[in-house]
Amino acid sequence: MSVSPEKLKIPGEIRVLISAAFIIAIGFGIITPVLPSYAESFGVGAFGVSAVVSIFGLARLILAPLSGRATTRFGESPVYITGVTIVGISMFLVAFAQTYSQLLIFRGLGGFGSTLFTVSAMSFLAAKSAPSIRGRVSGAYASAFLIGNISGPLVGGLLVGLGPRAPFLIYGSSLLVASLVVYIGLHRRKGQKRHEIVDERVPWSFAEAFKDNSYKAALGSFFANGWATFGVRNAIMPLFAASAFAGTGFVLDGAQTAAVALSIFAVGNVLAVTFLSRYSDKYGRKPFIVSGLMVAAVGTGVLGFMTNPWLFFIASLVAGAGTGMLNAPQQASIADLVGQERKAGTVMSSAQMASDVGSIIGPLFIGWIVDIYGFQLGFGISALILAAAGLIWVFAPETNVRVGPNGPRTGQLPKIASSTKDSDTHSDET
Repeated sequence: MSVSPEKLKIPGEIRVLISAAFIIAIGFGIITPVLPSYAESFGVGAFGVSAVVSIFGLARLILAPLSGRATTRFGESPVYITGVTIVGISMFLVAFAQTYSQLLIFRGLGGFGSTLFTVSAMSFLAAKSAPSIRGRVSGAYASAFLIGNISGPLVGGLLVGLGPRAPFLIYGSSLLVASLVVYIGLHRRKGQKRHEIVDERVPWSFAEAFKDNSYKAALGSFFANGWATFGVRNAIMPLFAASAFAGTGFVLDGAQTAAVALSIFAVGNVLAVTFLSRYSDKYGRKPFIVSGLMVAAVGTGVLGFMTNPWLFFIASLVAGAGTGMLNAPQQASIADLVGQERKAGTVMSSAQMASDVGSIIGPLFIGWIVDIYGFQLGFGISALILAAAGLIWVFAPETNVRVGPNGPRTGQLPKIASSTKDSDTHSDET
């Protein structure tokens, strides 16, 4: 039965992951504004603080190939649950770290768990999303994270009064709850045969994927986003707010200003994702990825020049909106390339590795730049990285292609051709 893309429902299995993503994001948002100051309390400078952020990404990078192979061998949901649980345990260990070395080790353990659940989730979304709703599914998943990130930093700022370790204990608890949600939602659902289809797909190797210029462009945008959003924003932006707006007489102190700015960044993200992500199914992924990277570059580049807190908030909103414009389309672009007939573990882990490389190098390099030359140059370099990724995408092919001259795009098709064995997978959607 043919159903228009607008009326297709997001599969129940994906809605379970969306719920878990919301829980995880609230906890992550809670620790984001307090982690730099917590690391600083161990007697380190900007470089040392950045290292705490980078070690998380380094562990993800080193173990990403393992996560891809584990997802291919054991299936998405077991790997996802294991990863979330490991990150939860690591947060309890971080809360009780006694030395800076212990803090680094425990954050690295969290990075290992993070790559397990991130790669398995991306692979799960690619497998379970019909081509006609890939943008909408990626947007819904991203929105769950972003909505949690809006409230998380604000809650984290309020929890500072409970002591420096409280936010990490709360985050660890929220991750264990998320793990339980996924276990109940997936492993006790009826129709368990759907998960057996995953093991019958043909793996798509990185060597094959890397021949595609669109995949290479996606690696570039993942790298730039990891550099600016997951690295520099989390490590350097709170330090800038804490120093630039301390003692200015503003209603919020430096740490609170950082928390509000991070939430405003998330607001820009969620607004862009909510209103624009589904349009990549209709108009293509490339226009939104290129525009998002350029907007994010502008918003990021001016951050270091903001001496007024309100202008700082506006720049954060712009940077967040740009990131929101590109997040869902770039993930959907890889799903377009993989399709539903191939296993996505390897290519998804490689994309995540590109993001992790950015999140590792970005904070360390920009932290070093900030220590020597100041925040303005640091944010400016990050803006150039984002703009360069946008230029690469300008020359890359569109992944949500038209099925014929002047015809509809793949993402506009009301029904996808599927084999008999796939009929169960799409029964919720038709």
